[in-house]
Amino acid sequence: MSQQFDVLVIGAGPGGYIAAIRAAQLGFKVACIERWRNPKGDRVLGGTCLNVGCIPSKALLASSEHFESVQSHLDVHGISVKSASMDVSKMLGRKDQIVGKMTKGIEYLFKKNKITWLKGHGKFVGRQADRFAVDVFENGPEDGDAKDRVEATKVIIATGSKARHLAGIQVDQEYICDNEGALQFDTVPKRLGIIGSGVIGLELGSVWRRLGAEVTILEALPDFLAAADQAVAKEAWKLFTKQGLSIQLGAKVDSVAIEGKGKAKQVVMHYSDPKGEAKTLEVDRLIVSVGRQPLTEGLGLEAVGIETDQRGFIPVDAHCATSVEGIYAIGDVVRGPMLAHKAEDEGVMVAEIMAGQKPHIDYQCIPWVIYTSPEIAWVGRTEQELQKEGRAFKTGQFPFAANGRALGMDAADGFVKMICDKDTDEILGVHIVAAAASDLIAEAALAMEFKASAEDVARVCHPHPSLSEVMREAALAATENRALNL
Repeated sequence: MSQQFDVLVIGAGPGGYIAAIRAAQLGFKVACIERWRNPKGDRVLGGTCLNVGCIPSKALLASSEHFESVQSHLDVHGISVKSASMDVSKMLGRKDQIVGKMTKGIEYLFKKNKITWLKGHGKFVGRQADRFAVDVFENGPEDGDAKDRVEATKVIIATGSKARHLAGIQVDQEYICDNEGALQFDTVPKRLGIIGSGVIGLELGSVWRRLGAEVTILEALPDFLAAADQAVAKEAWKLFTKQGLSIQLGAKVDSVAIEGKGKAKQVVMHYSDPKGEAKTLEVDRLIVSVGRQPLTEGLGLEAVGIETDQRGFIPVDAHCATSVEGIYAIGDVVRGPMLAHKAEDEGVMVAEIMAGQKPHIDYQCIPWVIYTSPEIAWVGRTEQELQKEGRAFKTGQFPFAANGRALGMDAADGFVKMICDKDTDEILGVHIVAAAASDLIAEAALAMEFKASAEDVARVCHPHPSLSEVMREAALAATENRALNL
């Protein structure tokens, strides 16, 4: 006989496991299907973000920042270090320990909240009365017979996404890698190539550059960080190229091949520059980071009457409900930014809707972060978006170079830029380049969630000395140019 649940979640990434926990807190009997395996072959929770995404990449970013600090930035503090070396295997081991601790933490939370973890791949097989039937396979439908069948009144699809690959480029996770392989380099490549200057390309490129790699990034678009505010993109370009990242815009990759044998193997790329001139780039390793695509294949969506769009996304309404009553989809498989915290908020929202509550998400208040050094973060609208709409606005900007705390930290690069409605003063967007942008942006998101004005933020007492004072100064600058320290 099939196991029966109130809520079944398919996928245990940030969106899925948070949805399962919130549903359990609300009194539902919950199960979650997850098939992820770690390199040892053990089933683990956490999905892409925890296992090969957000968490491990941030561990490597921290390690590489410490190494570069010892190499280049301690002398201003009067600290002399004669030599420093990097043990890559130990760095990777630390990263794996952090991931293991986090996955075990989610297992604990599942037990604490009495959530049943079904280990394997879930596939819809149809609907029986008021319940949806889902088969659980060890690895996938290609296994043949399912090892279990479960039924649930409500289902949340949270299967996430996978790295998008380019046609004609074979990713072997050794010489040509996506984000997964790039987290496992056993040595620092002398020459590293990256296709794509998005979040993953910039973050992983920064890691290996700090450790000694010569990094070249090829970007097909003519503009750098096109999604960011132009002021932020311009500042980031200046800082990253100064650090040593070689970024070539408007590059059209024609072919990629692994050439040579043994230790002489290398990746050879032929591409065209913006003028159409043929170029060749030879590197020891290549990272392909050209975005991600939803993981919706093999779910048996047709069995319950759900169709994906042309790009594989599941259409949903503002509350993440699909076209089939009782089935919801969240995170990377639906519209909107592919961000872990966006998936988490959608998971909470859906669980609370199931319980009869009336939550909502303002997608304009979801922050974006790029964990480079300095970090880049923004929330809300960019100046170019508002110009395109023809909306009247005003801006205020304040540099960290005029902030005492930033100077004391030797972290004076960057600024906070605040964009407000010209007439109402409501904050429409905040854009930050700074050492702690990922933390500072939270204040901006909170302010925007409550429809605050620039003057509201400017009237709040901020601690001194602190980096947060720059947020207040930017708000003052947007309020009749009243910045006090510039």
